[in-house]
Amino acid sequence: MALELSGFEPNYIYAALTILVGIIIAFFVRTFVKWLEAKAETTETKWDDIIIAALGFPVQITIVVISVYVAITTFNIVPENAQFLLNPAYVTSFYILISAWIISSLLHDIITTYGRFLAGKSDTDLDDRLIDLLELVVKYVIWFAAIMAVLNVFEIDITPFLAGAGIVGIAVALAAQDFISNFFGGAIIKVDKPFKVGDRVKINDNYGNVISVGTRSTRIQTLDYQIVTIPNSTITSNVIINYSEPDEKLRFTIPVSVAYGTDPRRVKQILLEVARESIKKTNYLLDDPAPTVFFTEFAESSLNFILRVWARKYNTPDEIKDDINIRIAERFEAEGIEIPFPQMDVHMKK
Repeated sequence: MALELSGFEPNYIYAALTILVGIIIAFFVRTFVKWLEAKAETTETKWDDIIIAALGFPVQITIVVISVYVAITTFNIVPENAQFLLNPAYVTSFYILISAWIISSLLHDIITTYGRFLAGKSDTDLDDRLIDLLELVVKYVIWFAAIMAVLNVFEIDITPFLAGAGIVGIAVALAAQDFISNFFGGAIIKVDKPFKVGDRVKINDNYGNVISVGTRSTRIQTLDYQIVTIPNSTITSNVIINYSEPDEKLRFTIPVSVAYGTDPRRVKQILLEVARESIKKTNYLLDDPAPTVFFTEFAESSLNFILRVWARKYNTPDEIKDDINIRIAERFEAEGIEIPFPQMDVHMKK
């Protein structure tokens, strides 16, 4: 009677007490979860940390929501114009969403904890990028499925949403096709390993040292110290010359021309002597494989030869050509061998 005189309905008091009890239980559960988290940190396994993190907060929310639901359904405190709130579909939807929350958190933490642990054992960053992708996909897929399930609970036709999602997916795929092709191009480079950071390569007309292989592109530093950024999809569809593999030695071919009337055998002997002298007096060339000389052509104004030598390393082409050409010029001058230039003889009849 006292409650009625004060203007309070007993049902509202009982409902409020029910909700209060739910909040108090949730508070104690929160304290218990904090204790479990502290205990889990002392164990070697990560599974307890993952499970507690996934269940802790959603369980507290669920306790409060259940107490509210019990209060409004048991004590009949919902007004006539709000009776739609008692629709069982709302309860089912809540359980679907809270389950999606728990599952997505659980899978995300498993992938983050154990996936990154395994990825850290590899030498490449391909698996790290795959882990990033999986973390993103897991959350979106689970929540998308949960939202579709909720719409289905309320008997909303989800066919247009699925069709729209398909169209959006196609549009996104078309818009991101360059990114996707470059991403998988980077993955192919990591797996196939046509080169590594530090190698000297030639890709199309780009010649230089590889300084990074990223998700979207590869960077090369040219001999002029310019940075060239090449999309990974371009690299995987073009010919790559790697000067650092299988080892660093490289063969150089040096063309030499002499005037007609010169003894070819003497020229070959001089060129071999020049190459052997360069091997002894510089640190650029190898004596094994040995240098070779070939008489290749009777040209219009000259006899043409090629001298082939093997460099210790690919990065001294200019130094090698400079040294050998100077030695050839000095020897030819000492031997009286003429280095020709283009000329034409004209004979006139009287």
